[in-house]
Amino acid sequence: MAALLSSLRHRPLWQVCGLGLAVGLLVSVPLARRHPLAGWWGLGIGEVVVLGQDAGGSNTDTIFTLKVKPGSTRITQIPRDSYINPDGFGAMKINGLLRRGGPEAVERELTRLMNRPVRHHVVVSLQTLPLLANLVGGIEVDVPKRLYYVDRSQDLVIDLQPGRQVLSGKALEGFLRWRNDGYGDFGRLERQQLALKGLANRLRQPQNLLKLPLLLGVVRTQVQTDLNPLQMAGLATGLICTDLDAHRLQARPFSRGGISYLETTWPN
Repeated sequence: MAALLSSLRHRPLWQVCGLGLAVGLLVSVPLARRHPLAGWWGLGIGEVVVLGQDAGGSNTDTIFTLKVKPGSTRITQIPRDSYINPDGFGAMKINGLLRRGGPEAVERELTRLMNRPVRHHVVVSLQTLPLLANLVGGIEVDVPKRLYYVDRSQDLVIDLQPGRQVLSGKALEGFLRWRNDGYGDFGRLERQQLALKGLANRLRQPQNLLKLPLLLGVVRTQVQTDLNPLQMAGLATGLICTDLDAHRLQARPFSRGGISYLETTWPN
């Protein structure tokens, strides 16, 4: 195994990714039910919305879309307090639409608002990213400043020093949940970007690419999705083996009926 890893470290990234995908395919092909080649490298799947549920599952704490393109993966982060007024549901924050209408309602509303088709969904527990980080030995992020917060009622202790460091477990969970700096969700969206890029960089290491079947197996136990296993393998490999082009939609706060919302600038 050591000789194999040493050999992989000296190969081009596309070759190592190809090996990771091939191993993933061997696991996934027997489970795929329809259009198995649609998942190759994540191309052809179209835009996917990823919805991260809070601990109680009542609201959506994290919303972003991703689309694998040749050479890059586009990630569009959507502020969870964005004001929407979807047909059949009325005015609300977008983080409440999953609970009231299901993932298909979120797909339809984002397709309308973003003026481009959002074809699939992945609903995931917010514990999944720390779990994956643990399996790959933690992820390296540059903590921008001192983060300290204690909430005993939520069993939450955040105590991080600034600087580049490897985070996993409770430390990474705290990094992702921190929002006590006056920036609220905007700051949290920036930290999510840092964490996603850190995870992608860690997954590109040869020893972790060989764990792709294990990682996909873990993800499948944590998500609700309409993607088949081979499409999930292709999407994961495309995410790992391309550059991440991540940005968040611009938004400004406003109040209506005594409720604070964000007026989001949608791509159309």
